[in-house]
Amino acid sequence: MISPEELTANVLASHEEVPDPRLRVIIRSLITHLHAFATEVVLTQDEWAAGIAFLTAVGHMTDDRRNEFILLSDTLGLSMLVDLVDHYSDAGETESTVLGPFWVADAPWRENGAVIARPEDGDPLHLTGRVLTTGGEPIAEAIVDVWQASAKGLYDVQDPEQTPGNLRGRFRTGADGGFDCWTVRPVPYPVPTDGPVGKMVAALGRHPWRAAHIHFRVSADGYQALTTHLFDAESEYLDSDVVFGVKEMLIRSIRRVEGVVPEELASKRFEYFEMSGDFILA
Repeated sequence: MISPEELTANVLASHEEVPDPRLRVIIRSLITHLHAFATEVVLTQDEWAAGIAFLTAVGHMTDDRRNEFILLSDTLGLSMLVDLVDHYSDAGETESTVLGPFWVADAPWRENGAVIARPEDGDPLHLTGRVLTTGGEPIAEAIVDVWQASAKGLYDVQDPEQTPGNLRGRFRTGADGGFDCWTVRPVPYPVPTDGPVGKMVAALGRHPWRAAHIHFRVSADGYQALTTHLFDAESEYLDSDVVFGVKEMLIRSIRRVEGVVPEELASKRFEYFEMSGDFILA
């Protein structure tokens, strides 16, 4: 009878001549570790079938508005691991973190100072920032893509009460590298628990909560693009974010300010919050 080790060796041998060198490295390593995993835990036929059924359900839950496979990768820490190994640098740039399952291409273009939220979305927040080089010089005409969840913990693609593009926007930085918009203070929220990944997280005895944050994708010609968050320093779950996405460099204090809030966001309000953050591109 062939042994598990002999079977693995036979499978690896059939992949010795993969034409693409990088693909050859990846598939052979994947086979090695996947076979070792199944051997180590003595995976049963029923458990194998349950795993196939789980991945099938993840695929069925994925569409153009929600990516359950990204959520699976996030909650297993794979997304952050890939982020770490692919972006490790000590050049002084802002640290990156996970994209998340709710980024949408072609978010609406907005002018600096625009209001991207509604009064019912949460407490008013003035978001400001700059895009800089590692030498501290401003980068003009950089694109800053912003998106976040409402106070209900839902993104526009999840919530039929929000119009498409709510709490989203793409901005271009000015000559000083600056951008700003009016939005709402982020709140902690659970990742979706109505699908197979949510059931997995519950079965593992873990909570589904993310620390309060705003998402950013920042890009400029001649610089490495950046995907990151800014986290509220007063948020719960900074130490137990379900997708392991919090980095100390990305935590920001949010301060209370007395002043006039744009009428579209909250008429007759004379108090709001302010968050600021610089993004340094390599």
